[in-house]
Amino acid sequence: MDFALGVLALEALVLWLLRRRRQGGLGLVDVVGHLSAGALLLLAVRSAVVGAPWTWTGAFLLASFPAHVFDLQRRWRSESARES
Repeated sequence: MDFALGVLALEALVLWLLRRRRQGGLGLVDVVGHLSAGALLLLAVRSAVVGAPWTWTGAFLLASFPAHVFDLQRRWRSESARES
């Protein structure tokens, strides 16, 4: 789990560096929105595996939903803007 979280952090860094270098690509808000839901789900799984109190697992799961909705909303708006 920790390795997967590290890969997510590395992915965020690479995407940010690519944006700065190429002056294009996903913005910081889009990258955070895109990766936060997955990171929160990984944290939920990790907390369940290590035997943390169920409230932590539930909190991570609960937090992942608005992050997912935020990501979908950003993508939906982006796609609508491209079609117009």
